[in-house]
Formats: sequence, structure tokens, C-alpha cells
Amino acid sequence: MAQTVGRNVAAPLLFLNLIMYLIVVGFASWCLNRFINGQTNHPSFGGNGATMFFLIFSILAGVMGIASKLAGANHIRAWRSDSLAAAGSSAIVAWALTALAFGLACKQISIGGFRGWRLRLLEAFVIVLTFTQLLYLLLLHAGVFSSKYGPGYRDTDYPAAGDPIRKGTTGGVPASRVV
Repeated sequence: MAQTVGRNVAAPLLFLNLIMYLIVVGFASWCLNRFINGQTNHPSFGGNGATMFFLIFSILAGVMGIASKLAGANHIRAWRSDSLAAAGSSAIVAWALTALAFGLACKQISIGGFRGWRLRLLEAFVIVLTFTQLLYLLLLHAGVFSSKYGPGYRDTDYPAAGDPIRKGTTGGVPASRVV
């Protein structure tokens, strides 16, 4: 049980973030379609000068977040340090794009003006996703600090750089198998 503390917390958070990223992609796509078609006078849309940039970065963050969750699901299933590399790197990029969308959401809110319920809901989802994605990212990398939270970056199967090779083997391969 102690070996899966990070896994038991990261798995539900991964699923929650996946659902939220799907909602962000759906709402941002709908809003961007209305914005491109010039239908900003739609009763549930509105917007201001930051809307176009916010929608583009929201879609980018949503798509990268979904891809990150696919790599994360593979890591949760395997729970090894080699799958951590793909899950961790894609989660960092997804969080960075979500943080950019978060900044634009804050700018859009501070500019003000009429924003329909879909834009306000999209802003709220992006703001919440920024913090839940950061929490997920920290849970993925918690194994660096303690092995009870997950796989770390260090494999104990490989000898360290200064460790002498044991007699009778060459680099972990038995001497009888070396050609």
C-alpha cells in the first residue's frame, strides 16, 4: 500500500483533468467557431480584445492536456520510471500552455465587458485546470523525493558511475555470455 500512495491519488486526478480538458476543448472550439464567423453578438458569447488569444491558447492547452493524460494513463498503468519520463514531460508542457491560457483568462476578466456564460465557464475551467494540473504534475514527480510516492528517476538496477563492476561479470552481463 505504501508503494502506491502517489498512484492512488494521481489516477483520480488524471481522470478529472482529462474530463475537464475535454470540456475546455469543446467550449473553446464552439466559441472560436462563433468568433471566426463574426457571431460575437450571440447572447451567450460576447467577448473583448483578449478573447481571440484566450480561445486559441485554451484549445492548445486542451489538446496538449488530453495528449498528456494519455501518456499519464500509460504511466499510471505501468508505474515505472521509464514511463514517468513521457508522462512528466508532456504534463509539464500541458501545464505551461494551461498557465498561458490562465494568464489570458485573467486578462480577459480584468478587461471586462459582456462575456457570455460559455466564455465565463471556459475561463473558470482554465483557472481550475491550472491548479489541478500543477497538483498532478507534483504528484507525478513526488517519487523523486521518496520512493513511497512513486517511481523516481534513479533505477537501482544499474550500477552508479563510480561503482566497481563485480568480479565475474562485465557490466552486469555474466562473463560466460560476453563474446
